[in-house]
Amino acid sequence: MRPDLEIIQQWVQPGHHVLDLGCGDGTLLDFLQRERGASGFGLEINPDHITACMGRGVAVIEQNLDTQGLGNFEDGSFDIVLMTQALQAVRRPDRVLDEMLRVGKEGIVTFPNFAHWVNRVQLTLGGSMPMSRTLPNPWYSTPNIHLCTVSDFEKLCNERGIHILQRTMINQAGDCNFGNYLLPNLLGRTALYRFERR
Repeated sequence: MRPDLEIIQQWVQPGHHVLDLGCGDGTLLDFLQRERGASGFGLEINPDHITACMGRGVAVIEQNLDTQGLGNFEDGSFDIVLMTQALQAVRRPDRVLDEMLRVGKEGIVTFPNFAHWVNRVQLTLGGSMPMSRTLPNPWYSTPNIHLCTVSDFEKLCNERGIHILQRTMINQAGDCNFGNYLLPNLLGRTALYRFERR
């Protein structure tokens, strides 16, 4: 699994009922079901990913968060709602966070930190939008429409009454180290957050 998924699986308690938004090919949900005794669903819009989920035996619903939201789920339906590497691709990340905490007791998100030092250097010296492993597409064809930084996300959480329970940063080698904790906005390439309603 990707390094961020390795960390997330440690944050999900055995037996949790999980909703995975933008679940991709179902890798994380499949692991959580097999190894943690979790139950739940994935939401996905990519037909190839939906087929991969079904092949793994992962329950998946074809649903577009931007147009359909989470209105088909009742308040408090899940223990935890996940969204990995997709928050920056939705039209209204603020509304998605609110909906995550309406249908779930806790939320977990991961996203590429746009303030990572490599991005800053590329933008400063190259004068063009950065490209990296976490941001692999050119600006004109990227699915990322709301890139943000660690500071931006934490400010949004504060404004929306969201309490951050855990924060972890992964560097470009896929590791968590002291530098990531000391200067998260500069050294964290991928940000991971676990949160609840304040």
